[in-house]
Amino acid sequence: MNVNQGIRAREVRLIDHNGEQLGIKTRTEALEIATRNNLDLVLVAPKAKPPVARIMDHGKFKFEQQKRER
Repeated sequence: MNVNQGIRAREVRLIDHNGEQLGIKTRTEALEIATRNNLDLVLVAPKAKPPVARIMDHGKFKFEQQKRER
């Protein structure tokens, strides 16, 4: 999963941590919004045009995902 600086797309369709669409933003704008909220920018649909990125706590997401798998 591409996270923060690992995202290469120039523009992304951004979804905030509440699930609301913020529209199409540049990668830089999206990273700034995520940083302001102390969260991560995570690419959730890389093949979409433009790719879809969500602002979330990536560490918490990975932890809960591993917990479900156990």
